[in-house]
Amino acid sequence: MNSGVSRRDACALVAFSALLALATHSVVRYRWWIVAGYAVVAVLVVGLAWTARDDRDAPAPLGGRWVPSAVLALVGLVHLSVPAFSYVSDAGQLGVRLVLGVGSFLVAGLLLPGRGSSRVLALLAAVLGSGAVAALVIVGDPAPTIDVWVILQQAADGMARGENIYALTWVGSPGISDAFAYLPFTAVLTAPGRWLAGDVRWALAVLVLLAALCVGALGRWRRPAVPAAALLLLAPGSSTLIEQAWTEPTVLIGLAGWALLVARGRAWWAVVPLAIALASKQHTVALLPLLAVWPRFGWRRTLVATGGAGILMLPWVVADLPNFWHDTVRTMLDLPPLRFADTLYTLVLNEFGVQLPIVVVGLVVGGVVVAAVVTLHRRPVGLAGLLTWCAAVLFAANLVNRQAFYNQFWLVAALLLLAVAACAGALNPPASRQPERRARPASAPTGPPGRPSPTAG
Repeated sequence: MNSGVSRRDACALVAFSALLALATHSVVRYRWWIVAGYAVVAVLVVGLAWTARDDRDAPAPLGGRWVPSAVLALVGLVHLSVPAFSYVSDAGQLGVRLVLGVGSFLVAGLLLPGRGSSRVLALLAAVLGSGAVAALVIVGDPAPTIDVWVILQQAADGMARGENIYALTWVGSPGISDAFAYLPFTAVLTAPGRWLAGDVRWALAVLVLLAALCVGALGRWRRPAVPAAALLLLAPGSSTLIEQAWTEPTVLIGLAGWALLVARGRAWWAVVPLAIALASKQHTVALLPLLAVWPRFGWRRTLVATGGAGILMLPWVVADLPNFWHDTVRTMLDLPPLRFADTLYTLVLNEFGVQLPIVVVGLVVGGVVVAAVVTLHRRPVGLAGLLTWCAAVLFAANLVNRQAFYNQFWLVAALLLLAVAACAGALNPPASRQPERRARPASAPTGPPGRPSPTAG
């Protein structure tokens, strides 16, 4: 077993830290150079996806065991030097930054080469740090001024009363007040936080934790996977994600569960978490062409997962199709561009006063999807490569979006961590899956078929 880090993994970890450092600074702030930075990282991610191979048959040379600790230390510096957006008091914000920053340095030290027995302690430290930060922001900002939180809280209350979330209006929402703009399993997965602890954000924090555990398990708890799990828990801007009740963890937990089951050879069982992800947020559908052409999953399972998502959403569709369509489709299409969103769309709008035509947007996203489909169809690509392509597709969609925020880029970064873990798991299979090497009998012929052995009589 080798616990080093491949060059691809090192690049992915660097891309992760750079992406979320930019994303943390971007809330809520438009800067052209942030968009330029996103574009550079996007090119790196597409490059990693384009050069991906089957990570089971052609593993990259391993080395750089210090890279995960270096990236964690870099993340610690980001926490201490780049303030995350928050409504928490100044003292509370300082506490959040110290917990995340010091926690990142502590985990980096525990994961230094030669400290293999410290992986459990490192993961435990990351879990405790993430939990402490969630408590600080939820208690410190009990009623964030954002429509997402208001909508999720009142949707949970409506579900408890047996009401249709797509027929409700939201009281006191500072933004959208007449639509539940997400697919229904966003409400289903977050409502237990409201029902059990009074706030949906507790459920989101638990979903991030579960996703991190999936990352570690996907990489069989090897050294590259444990730092990836810790990075997900201590990610730059993670406090803002929880405080603002952004809903990408509902998608990530489904994709992480899907990846873990596929890696364990349970591809048909993986249909279930994929269906949940598809029934949570609309943009997950962009990944379906990739999964359909990837041989280890295929179009049949993709079709079943899509049908499963439809079945999961069916009660709300049957209850009120017009409102369901209005909230989940028309509302999303009619959202106006936001000038403080750091995307190529807003860059062109802010700098030149021009809105990108929908054709251009479609060509950019469609081009990356086509490149991914062709690559996945024509050559063997492992799970790590597939996840990197998924990150590239969502990254492209974010860059041309009218309203992409930290949370959308956080999901891209999380997929990069899943790819790192998938590569670690493929390079370190369990003993039962490793090929056996049997000694050749001394009398066995070694020459080509039809010719006598050089040692024959």
